[in-house]
Amino acid sequence: MADRELDIKGEVCPFTFVKSKLVLEQMEVGQVLRVILDYPPSVENVPKSMREEGQEVLAINKLDNGSWEILIRKVK
Repeated sequence: MADRELDIKGEVCPFTFVKSKLVLEQMEVGQVLRVILDYPPSVENVPKSMREEGQEVLAINKLDNGSWEILIRKVK
């Protein structure tokens, strides 16, 4: 279960990662952020960038409405 949810449908790279990172920075270590987006390149770029930042990507799931959810656990 996610501690916070960020719906950024309609946003494109690099804003999807930047906005996700800003929310994650406000969270506590161990908490999970659920990011919902609908821009296909972001589905690859956000998890890749989060891993490079040292965060844990728990899941990437396609949703019924043509968007995706990415679950990220804050590690540091």
